[in-house]
Amino acid sequence: MNVSVITADYYNKQQANDVMMCLSAYALDPMGGGESLSTYTQHNLIEKLQQQNNVFSVLCYVDDKVAALANCVEGFSTFSAKPLINFHDIVVLKEFRGRGLTTYLFDYVEQIAIDKGCCKLTLEVLEGNVVAKKAYEKVGFSGYELDPKMGQAVFWQKKL
Repeated sequence: MNVSVITADYYNKQQANDVMMCLSAYALDPMGGGESLSTYTQHNLIEKLQQQNNVFSVLCYVDDKVAALANCVEGFSTFSAKPLINFHDIVVLKEFRGRGLTTYLFDYVEQIAIDKGCCKLTLEVLEGNVVAKKAYEKVGFSGYELDPKMGQAVFWQKKL
């Protein structure tokens, strides 16, 4: 198995297509919501990504076939006064699961974070996604808490 990992170039048609294909597959998966990406997203995502300076995508290829994707957003920790990177989407296509590809993605992004002087990497994971949680724990992630008496942080949202 020949594995390569790259930072996607949104101006490269093949890499842009690979980002969209992986994200579309993730959206259809129960862990991604089980619904197709909206028509708007399908037609505008790559152009909008090209306009962002705090977002990047990492693609993982196995034997020259796209196999996995991590969409990342750079943020800032006010507690540490340093940048951070959030894994916003993590996708391993079904036919490539169980091959340890998340380790390749996470190692690659971690090196980017170190090079940028980041204080941490963050991500959100569904409580019932046991397989993903095990993969994330394997590469050093754990629940977030400041004080054990107050419990772990919970990710909330308000859709607009």
